[in-house]
Amino acid sequence: MSPLTEPNLLLIVNPSAGTGRSARILPEVERRLDDLRQVFRVERTRSLEHGIDLALDAIEAREIPVVVSGDGLIGAIGGAVAGSAVPIGIIPGGRGNDLARGLGIPLDPAEAVDCLVAGRVRRIDVGEANGERFLGIASVGFDSEANRIANEARLLKGNLVYAYAALRALARWKPARFTLAEGEIRSRFTGYTVAVANNRFYGGGMMVAPEAEIDDGKFDLITVSDSSKVRFLLNLPKVFKGTHVELEDSVSQRRVSRLEVSASRPMTVYADGDPLTELPARFRILPEALGVIVPGDEA
Repeated sequence: MSPLTEPNLLLIVNPSAGTGRSARILPEVERRLDDLRQVFRVERTRSLEHGIDLALDAIEAREIPVVVSGDGLIGAIGGAVAGSAVPIGIIPGGRGNDLARGLGIPLDPAEAVDCLVAGRVRRIDVGEANGERFLGIASVGFDSEANRIANEARLLKGNLVYAYAALRALARWKPARFTLAEGEIRSRFTGYTVAVANNRFYGGGMMVAPEAEIDDGKFDLITVSDSSKVRFLLNLPKVFKGTHVELEDSVSQRRVSRLEVSASRPMTVYADGDPLTELPARFRILPEALGVIVPGDEA
């Protein structure tokens, strides 16, 4: 049965997401919802906090909040409503749209609406870092520096912004010493990145954690240890296919449910495209804490 048999929808639109993509696709989304005779209303956000308030108010009004935005607002709203029996809907409207990609939600606006109306509810895990919630991948080190640069590059679109950000970050990167604690077990390495992955994708389709499952109650922990910048750059395209994890001398992966990460210098943890918290950070998983409307087939 479709999750939209009874409730109306609240479209929560971030007009600035994806350099204005959310605002541009809104008329097409509205037309398709009208064609399907789905009752809805639209609210535009002024901030992440305003978007969260709109979602919580929608749930109180027995509406389904549908986020028309990028991963940042989706992650903020998803984290805030986690634990509720009411699912959220997603119409991808950002530059990266990595959560939608991982869940199989179409990037085409009309197709995403069809998925929303005819789909099913899937319960997914939610991550926490120092009590701050995220849905996709929390990363620190080189990755978070590249994320910061990408966020500042407002005029670039698509994967071009992530390529630009990676090159800028690599030029100034100095290896850091990371410490990982899993209970009483501690390990240290010098290198580029620690990625705590609930989803497979980040950075507009980079498959950093190719084996991650968003509902298995575990994070996929990916670390990238030190190597020359030339070798790092040559191997960077492998991330789009997920084959970088075959570089066993520099890339490691394993599954964890709790983790503490610290580093030899101050660093910001980024998740769902935005700054989340600072190191040291304690991570934990909240199994199947959030319902999301996804395509109706089980594939």
